[in-house]
Amino acid sequence: MIYLAYIGMACALAFSALGSGFGAGIASQASVGAWKKCYAAGKPAPFIMVAFAGAPLTQTIYGFLLMNFIQSAIASGDVNPALCGGIGIFGGLAIGISALFQGKVSACAADSLGETGKGTANYFIVIGIVETVALFTLVLSLLVL
Repeated sequence: MIYLAYIGMACALAFSALGSGFGAGIASQASVGAWKKCYAAGKPAPFIMVAFAGAPLTQTIYGFLLMNFIQSAIASGDVNPALCGGIGIFGGLAIGISALFQGKVSACAADSLGETGKGTANYFIVIGIVETVALFTLVLSLLVL
């Protein structure tokens, strides 16, 4: 039964990292496309789009933290392995999906900034809202553990 807890640890990191990878890939593609449009139009290409491209990567850190907290719960011996497995699987999925959609929002932000040169602060606010889902998932998962 303890294997469920270890599967949860692996899933917490793996699912969050998968979401980060897909999200960063989507945002990076859009940033490169927006830079191309800027260069083609003879406009300066905003370097801040690198931050859009990298925004989904923080969810990998949240998954790593969740994995470590599950490991600590296992070491304490006071927790049900099935609970650890479920928290790892579903917490990792929620964090990963947050990263995926943060990448999509970041892609839209890069496209908009490349076209208009305006709205950077607004874009980061919306990107941060999506990030909040991952933070809430991490914190609430820790409370359940």
